[in-house]
Amino acid sequence: MGTKEDIQNQREDLAAAYRLAAQFSFNEGIDNHLTVKVPGAPSQFLLIPYGLHWEEVTASNLLRVNNEGERLEGEGFVEPTAFHIHNSIYTARPDTNCVMHCHPPYPLALCMIESGRLEYADQNSCRFFGKVAYDDDYPGGAFDATEGERIAKVLGDKDILFMANHGITVLANSIAQAWDQLYFLNRACEAQVIAMSTGRPLRKLPEEVVRTTALQIEAEESGPAANFNRHFAALKRLLERDNSNYKT
Repeated sequence: MGTKEDIQNQREDLAAAYRLAAQFSFNEGIDNHLTVKVPGAPSQFLLIPYGLHWEEVTASNLLRVNNEGERLEGEGFVEPTAFHIHNSIYTARPDTNCVMHCHPPYPLALCMIESGRLEYADQNSCRFFGKVAYDDDYPGGAFDATEGERIAKVLGDKDILFMANHGITVLANSIAQAWDQLYFLNRACEAQVIAMSTGRPLRKLPEEVVRTTALQIEAEESGPAANFNRHFAALKRLLERDNSNYKT
């Protein structure tokens, strides 16, 4: 187990991510889920108790659960689909520390159209080059381990999963990085859906340009001064400016 300070910082950052996701309308009522591994305990992760609105999340009311679905700390209900999706991904991908699953309207819109794909037609989309997997089957909710394992298998070694008729899942090494990926993925999907609504063909970028742009963005995201850390820190400052109690 990590230090108390490390665990508290992780709790605060996940609570901030929930609050911010609600502000950006990434949540769907009390549904969807963001999780992060507990520092020093890779078989445990932090999770929202089902029934809590994302605007209500604080560092202290997050649940700590293990890979058997047992609630080790906190009060409330461990929602089955949240556990099965996240636990299966953490099991299959020990390299990831944070998983965010949600149904923002614009990414969901691409998941609802036949052969919906993120097209490389703007700079934001380029950052996801080579990182996206597509699940073209929707067998229903992930109410058991079998469906969670199927989702993890389709995801493979990618960091983004578009889930047909369902939503999106984002993986990253940290909460700040996952939040940044979620934000820019939503922006790319929003721009694409708006552009498609004009009825005019998309001006897609050549693969060479997409690849070069992706490498440029990746170079900016290395080290502690990565843009995603700055982005998330700025957003937390706004929460604190508004006297949010997310750290409690």
